[in-house]
Amino acid sequence: MDKSRCKQQLAFSLLLGLWLPYCLTQTTPSSTATSKPTPTPTPSPSPRPERLKVRLSGYPRKHNEGRIELFYKGEWGTICDDDFTIANAHVLCHHLGFVSATGWTHSAKYGKGQGKIWLDNVQCHGGEKSIEFCKSRGWGNSDCTHDEDAGVVCKDERIPGFVDSNVIDAQVDENKVEEVRLRPVVGMAKKKLPITEGVVEVKYKDGWAQICDVGWTAKNTRVVCGMLGFPHERKVNKNFYRLYLERQKNNFHLHSVACTGTEVHLAACPLEFNKPNATSSCAGGMPAVISCMPGPLFMQNSGLKKKLKISTNVRLKGGAKAGEGRVEVLKDNVWGTVCDDRWNLLSASVVCRELGFGSAKEALTGARMGQGMGPIYMNEVKCLGQERSIWDCPVKNITSENCQHSEDAAVRCNVPYMGLETSIRITGGRTRYEGRVEVLTSDPNGTQSWGLICGENWNTKEAMVACRQLGLGYANQGLQETWYWDSSNVTDMVMSGVKCMGNEMALSQCQYHKTVSCQRAAAKFAAGVICSETASDLVLNASLVEQTVYIEDRPLHMLYCAAEEDCLSKSAAKANWPYGHRRLLRFSSQIHNIGRADFKPKAGRHSWVWHACHGHYHSMDIFTHYDLLNANGTKVAEGHKASFCLEDTDCQEGISKRYECANFGDQGITVGCWDLYRHDIDCQWIDITDIKPGNYIMQVVINPNYEVAESDFTNNAMKCNCKYDGHRIWFHNCHIGDALSEEAERRFEKYPGQLNNKIS
Repeated sequence: MDKSRCKQQLAFSLLLGLWLPYCLTQTTPSSTATSKPTPTPTPSPSPRPERLKVRLSGYPRKHNEGRIELFYKGEWGTICDDDFTIANAHVLCHHLGFVSATGWTHSAKYGKGQGKIWLDNVQCHGGEKSIEFCKSRGWGNSDCTHDEDAGVVCKDERIPGFVDSNVIDAQVDENKVEEVRLRPVVGMAKKKLPITEGVVEVKYKDGWAQICDVGWTAKNTRVVCGMLGFPHERKVNKNFYRLYLERQKNNFHLHSVACTGTEVHLAACPLEFNKPNATSSCAGGMPAVISCMPGPLFMQNSGLKKKLKISTNVRLKGGAKAGEGRVEVLKDNVWGTVCDDRWNLLSASVVCRELGFGSAKEALTGARMGQGMGPIYMNEVKCLGQERSIWDCPVKNITSENCQHSEDAAVRCNVPYMGLETSIRITGGRTRYEGRVEVLTSDPNGTQSWGLICGENWNTKEAMVACRQLGLGYANQGLQETWYWDSSNVTDMVMSGVKCMGNEMALSQCQYHKTVSCQRAAAKFAAGVICSETASDLVLNASLVEQTVYIEDRPLHMLYCAAEEDCLSKSAAKANWPYGHRRLLRFSSQIHNIGRADFKPKAGRHSWVWHACHGHYHSMDIFTHYDLLNANGTKVAEGHKASFCLEDTDCQEGISKRYECANFGDQGITVGCWDLYRHDIDCQWIDITDIKPGNYIMQVVINPNYEVAESDFTNNAMKCNCKYDGHRIWFHNCHIGDALSEEAERRFEKYPGQLNNKIS
């Protein structure tokens, strides 16, 4: 750059009040090889001469995730989650030496930080070399609290050649508590799971170390029990343990723990670590011993169940295993969801504990466990952590502008270790999510061996339990033949007649033959599974059924196709075709996929059946059942809808249609979309020609034969109270099968009907 041009720039820079060295840096060569050029000015706070230090902190977490903390003006501080984006996370993960970010967290998921909140409303493009070059409100300018501390999850892959490790953890490696266990010392307790009582031990170097119990409180016990999956603590006989532990050699790693009782991990409590040169590491004390109260699902002794009551107005839905799911709460006898604004581990832990689990492992946002369909009752839940129920926590009133079901909150709770996965495995599959099922059995002599399950009558519900026990999520398919996975030397059938409800934690909790009875006993007919981390979930729009119902007397000459597809009652075969008519109860069905995977027919397109009469392919034999029941629950009329064509009729905002019937297209229902069967298409009815006037229950069941796996089958049925006077028909109280309280459902079953078209 020539001098005249430099002078022009200098004058211009002075007029704008910019710093003189801007021009000098363009002309003066660097004095050392390590000097760095001054960054280009940006709208963000002015950068500091030394590289900004960033660290990941908080618990519980892995080495590549955590609360973001920045070192500025000699002090560590956090970043507020307002306007935080994945682009911000990319910049921070790059700064720490990771190739990219896979996600970010809000609402202090990794615990609340301390000190300053350095940045707020940060807006990066993603390519900045440091967070300091992104737009923000400026250093130290924030209207947030530490409840809003942001965190990041980085891809566990380092940038090639990245030398500067920066600061990834706030603590020295040795003084860090990650794993905690209970070591039982009583003989019988060692053989039973879950372990509810024993010595508290923390992982230290290559072994386990104890905690000095001087100053140990019930609040400490509450935290440890919560970590291990137990909702409550109970008193323990210390004198009994003292006699035993005095004879043992103990290695104390911690000599002071001061939990408040609301922490989700022992590492989040104030801790004092034992000093290596201390003469007495636990003067006047002994190793900390605790006893925990398990929830009803995990009690070996059923006599204790009466002592621990769990909530009846809070539940978890849509999870793959016990202790996880979308949070739903009961108000005025109708179940609804919780919005994820400010949803954090403290609030999630209150829910977990009141349902008989431990503290929360994760507070999930963004409908990570699927979307609900009912009302949204709560927003900005702010539990302190000691509440007995989420209903005791401060909440904000909901308005339609605040929340949508795409923001439904969910939890993953700590649950006790039951060792269920050690008695089952799958072999022969191409991935770890599929294979032939093998179970561990013991003979009368106590000898253990692996064996097969008879594939007869093995279906989706049994596969759901197997996948849950394996810890592999949801079932995709249950397979009755596995000749293509014949890679194991295990050939004996040791289990048959397995029949599950679908909610069991292990196959041993299902019904099965006491003595193996399997007609096709060859290994190629053994049961298999394909598991998946996600699943679909179909739900019918109940209010639309109620709004669209009517009666049509349809001439027989217009019903030949319907008769061919078996959509009329049996008496139609005796009718004087083509004269006369059939009385049809018509309504629209709008079927939503609120799960986390697309709903696709089990059969591939090569096996779809062409129906020339209607000019379409059927991808499922039976997609829905339509039934009319009398007061005794007896079926008095029925209809069924073969899959006319599974497609995306419409979708939520921002979601694109993927499935359509035209031109032999792919069939299915995308997550966030719905398939509409209008009231005026063939077979979208119940034939009520032979029905007498009276009060009935109308029932619709989607995917009635469980042909396609879903995360939740309890919401597949819809019921309505029905009043028929011989000329007109009314529907009332239409609702999804699991939408009401048990009390409201009982009232529904006893519904006396309507005397007119007004609600009585």
